[in-house]
Amino acid sequence: MISDSIGLPQIVALLILCQRGAEELYSARNTRALIAAGAEEVGRSYYPVVATTHLAWIASLFFLIPANAPASSILAAAYILLQGVRYWVIASLGRFWTHRIFTLKDAPIAQHGPYRYFRHPNYAVTIAETFLLPAVFGALALGIIMCAVWTAVLAYKIELEDKALSARRALSEQSLEKQRPLT
Repeated sequence: MISDSIGLPQIVALLILCQRGAEELYSARNTRALIAAGAEEVGRSYYPVVATTHLAWIASLFFLIPANAPASSILAAAYILLQGVRYWVIASLGRFWTHRIFTLKDAPIAQHGPYRYFRHPNYAVTIAETFLLPAVFGALALGIIMCAVWTAVLAYKIELEDKALSARRALSEQSLEKQRPLT
């Protein structure tokens, strides 16, 4: 029966799929605007790996966690709080937030919001939520496995992104040095 195979984990997976679908629409809109402004994409051939990894995580939640798995309300609350951080990251980048890697020659490097504390807060959130949501349903092994996969995928994406932003980051750091008062 379908009621035996659809439970809270499956509903949550579908909600995440809808959430990430809405984010993809926002990303696509920003992508079009960045391209129109002359932005260059880096690592385009790698994007399918990122998208596939994300979909595999959502599918694993849907298919590998039993429908009747008990949920931890404390871990669920932590996951929901983490979504607030996720949207703080997205809001901080604003029109520059996309799922892909674009660089716009004269655009500033984000140094506000969570970017004051971390160079790649979006990826830290991704790793945390990849472990935390399966843990909500007691699927610790799934969380560990998917964290390992995501860590490998994101390590390479970070390398691509850092390389793409290195020239702009150097100019930004030089600008900050000039603004510091002499002591």
